[in-house]
Amino acid sequence: MTHDHDLVLRPTPEQTEAALNPPPGRNGGDLVVETLAGLGATTVFGLPGQHALGMFDALRRSELTYVGLRVENNAGFAADAYGRITGEAAPLLLSTGPGALTSLAALQEAASASAPVLAISSQIPTAGLGGGRHGYLHELPDQAASFRGVVKSVHTVRTQSQIPSAIAAAWKSALTVPHGPVWVEIPQDVLLDPTSLPVVTALDAAPEELVPRPELTAVAAGLLSGAARPAIIAGGGVVRADASGKLLALAERLNAPVVTTFGGKGAFPWEHPLSLQSWLEDRHTTDFLEDADVLLVIGSGLGELSSNYHTFKPRGRVIQIEADLGKLESNHPALGIHADARLALQALLETVDERADEGAADRVREVLGKVRDRIAAQELTLEQDVLASVRRALPAGSPSFWDMTILAYWAWSAFDAKSPNTMHSAQGAGGLGYGFPAALGAAAADRTRPVLAVSGDGGALYSIAELATARQYDLDVTWLIVDDGGYGILREYMTDAFGQATATELTRPDYVALAESFAVPAVRTTPESLEADLAEALSSPGPRVVVLPAVLRMFAPTHLG
Repeated sequence: MTHDHDLVLRPTPEQTEAALNPPPGRNGGDLVVETLAGLGATTVFGLPGQHALGMFDALRRSELTYVGLRVENNAGFAADAYGRITGEAAPLLLSTGPGALTSLAALQEAASASAPVLAISSQIPTAGLGGGRHGYLHELPDQAASFRGVVKSVHTVRTQSQIPSAIAAAWKSALTVPHGPVWVEIPQDVLLDPTSLPVVTALDAAPEELVPRPELTAVAAGLLSGAARPAIIAGGGVVRADASGKLLALAERLNAPVVTTFGGKGAFPWEHPLSLQSWLEDRHTTDFLEDADVLLVIGSGLGELSSNYHTFKPRGRVIQIEADLGKLESNHPALGIHADARLALQALLETVDERADEGAADRVREVLGKVRDRIAAQELTLEQDVLASVRRALPAGSPSFWDMTILAYWAWSAFDAKSPNTMHSAQGAGGLGYGFPAALGAAAADRTRPVLAVSGDGGALYSIAELATARQYDLDVTWLIVDDGGYGILREYMTDAFGQATATELTRPDYVALAESFAVPAVRTTPESLEADLAEALSSPGPRVVVLPAVLRMFAPTHLG
């Protein structure tokens, strides 16, 4: 009697011969790049360092495409964006100690946004592992401890035979929902030592599916079918699960209004009669959602931004579908369904009843009208015109990457992403410097369409060195820098809170001349000429910089008092 799990695939004679006689000149680094290729990776990001040279030497013997950035944190942002765009785990190759630690902020953003990143770092030689103080260059008592609170999983390799399995396990972890960054570290000597192990071929590291419990989806379907005023909040989990089509079908079947979170931009058609768009920082939207008798929250933890700074207090029944167990019912009691958004939406579509509600679209129009009136009363024409110019200049299918800057905060609420997985920002962890290096990662993932990056001058200075990367790899990224001479949003916050701002003003370089010193064409624009200048830059091959000197203001918050 045999069982399926007893069956072993037997190698062909050619495979046996190749295994017994691997090519000469390989080291532990070759096992790394062979494993990555076997898992399906095609592009890697990173920055070389002394302990990691074995990996980087092996790259020249592989078919992997390498994109090298100038700062490890920026390399992490590029890998993050590559993972968001492709849905693949983007390999990020780093060195030990300072190089590894410099990537932490980027990995925090990837964790907050559930972006799959496979970080592979070198380590000090094996003899130094274990917490002793041996005095190796870059030595940390426990390097992995610095990452355990940030990434999904940590994998430490001690021998060459462990490399393929450790990387495959990390790959599977990164791509099992919720997606996220993972950490693999390999000692310098393991990477450098010659290897006689066979060449690594295809590996099976298929991620596990997170299927909803049927008794929970049955209860959810009954609540939604019988609701008088259902509403839906769609978060980034819908985008990552490629479930926007199923969301649209469910909303239309239920006649339920839908608002998308800032991480879920594009998950629902912006101009649809049931679309409340993304005005989550508006009390009119908050009031509407509080009034729902059944609120379906899909792929969102209802965190600070999605809950109008925790002022949202639902009065009806909440159903929360969330792949991240730590976010399930973390802010509001709910019927919690731990599941992938796509699989849960499919289960609901199979069981909910069609629900008539001729007044749903009218209620949506009423809310959006109140939002428009509130914004119109604040004399913010410049900000709205600038954002509209960006939308008109950017091709509908092109992705955009937004730094933490006032124009991005406007875009969270007011920008039509046009389609899923095209608008991304650093609102997960909220660190500066994300926009431009992330756009470079997206351009490396798909060279068929231009990519837009948007930064303030404060955020731009975090990543200005990556103009060299953009030029070196000739990446089609247009970088819009809104230059207001400082940290604009902090200036506004401090002035509102204390009457004056401190430590927010910045000496301004000539961004046009600076870009041109990297052989990147640049132009200084105005609000009136922004649309034409941006459109021309986006239609031109290679990197471009557009500088807009302007002081923008935020619309008034609704969560205070």
